[in-house]
Amino acid sequence: MIKAADENLAGYRIPEAAKAMQSFVDDLSNWYVRRCRERYWVPEMTEDKIAAYMTLYTAIVNVCKCAAPMVPFITEEIYQNIVRSVDSNAPESIHLCDYPAADESKIDRELEEDMEQVLICKALGLSARNASNRKIRQPLAKMFIKSDVKLPETYLDIIRDEVNVKSIEYKDDVSSFISYKFKPQLKTLGPKFGKYLNEIRTQLSELDGQAAYAELESSGSLKLNISTGEIALEKEDLLIETEQLEGLCSLTDSGVTVVLDTNLTPELIEEGFVREIVSKIQTMRKDSGFEVMDHIIVHLGGNEKLAQIVEKNKQSIAGDVLANDIVNDGAANGEEKDINGEKLMIAVERV
Repeated sequence: MIKAADENLAGYRIPEAAKAMQSFVDDLSNWYVRRCRERYWVPEMTEDKIAAYMTLYTAIVNVCKCAAPMVPFITEEIYQNIVRSVDSNAPESIHLCDYPAADESKIDRELEEDMEQVLICKALGLSARNASNRKIRQPLAKMFIKSDVKLPETYLDIIRDEVNVKSIEYKDDVSSFISYKFKPQLKTLGPKFGKYLNEIRTQLSELDGQAAYAELESSGSLKLNISTGEIALEKEDLLIETEQLEGLCSLTDSGVTVVLDTNLTPELIEEGFVREIVSKIQTMRKDSGFEVMDHIIVHLGGNEKLAQIVEKNKQSIAGDVLANDIVNDGAANGEEKDINGEKLMIAVERV
């Protein structure tokens, strides 16, 4: 970002410099900070927590110095707040600081390319969830990825967490997850087989879509036997439509195909209820004005099915919401919440 901003400003390319900074701030706030929340919230001052904070601090200071010529007042405010307040020897103003110099030895192209792949897979996975009407808090069993780039396990952990799937598997071929339908391309087949078009259309509609697509991919043509004999249809002779197989949702972008298994087992449904309940309690904590570290007691009522699920998962739920106890006592003063189609009364009380 520093290199791009500096080079563009040196060439009087102001919009390009601003775009480089804007893109960096977007990645910093919507990706790095969000992914590091657990690192920031660790109670002990561990080395990892310090590293996360120092990375964020360095990034904010440098982006402010880069942006100072364009947004002089807000960058000055931030500089005074996070630099001058802790370092009295720092220059009196951000506008008295040297413009940052890029240290190209710190640029890791492989890391950036791998993370870009992570973001593509994450976006496709979330879009597939949306297309199949599966909430992000509902865990799913599996996601398949077809891509020329195979990411290490560390990156797959991030995708699993973001898309909320239990496992990820790379596939060299995902055609078995997709159904294909074939229709004649009238522009090319009309002149060649005019009076036989209906016969061709009928035969195409009766094909095993996956087997026909495999034949087309391997040989470059699709053979049919019509009343005049055998004919070979090439890709330009065909209109190919893809259909999702039941329980699967696939999407493709930027050379990556993602297939999401959207089937729900009883175990996954139960975990989905637990996550939704935790989310509702966290929202109630926030709406009640509780501090992040305040401990609470949770009261439930009105749904024995969900009460049993909560009892079964009591320890993990209590840990997530900082509850000293969760009691099924009717929650007389609670609020009715929709938990994936089930109604549950919930009340939260600060200890």
